[in-house]
Amino acid sequence: MRSSLLSAFFVALGAVLLVGCKGPEQKLGRGISNVTEFTRLGEIRRSVEQTALWDGPQQAYTTGFISGVNRSVIRTLVGAYEIVTFPIPSYDPWLRPGNRLMPDATVDPVYPDSYQPGLMADGVFETDVNLGFSGGDTAPFIPGSRFRIFDY
Repeated sequence: MRSSLLSAFFVALGAVLLVGCKGPEQKLGRGISNVTEFTRLGEIRRSVEQTALWDGPQQAYTTGFISGVNRSVIRTLVGAYEIVTFPIPSYDPWLRPGNRLMPDATVDPVYPDSYQPGLMADGVFETDVNLGFSGGDTAPFIPGSRFRIFDY
């Protein structure tokens, strides 16, 4: 009896903390997006690109890559922290411009300036697929994929 009462209490507490709150949803979504940084490779690609533009191509694949890996590790650790602490009411993003650890950090995922992903070419996002008209990225989940259908 006591264990069922205790489990019911925790279920009710979880429902009160998680249902209908915009803050925990955003914090959990940010955390998941930041944890998957190494699958996107956004910070690495952007650091290599920016280092090639500002410091020259000689340093792009060395200094830029190392900087990108460091930034990816930071973003992944902050994402793990946000996933673990999403029910706790502190919903301001930790990675934001002016942060001590990454002063030029952004809340949103980072991509190189030469590539901004779009929506996937799929029936969920494209309403005219059955008519033969659609557009979008064919493989936005592959890093560096630049093939788009009907890119106007």
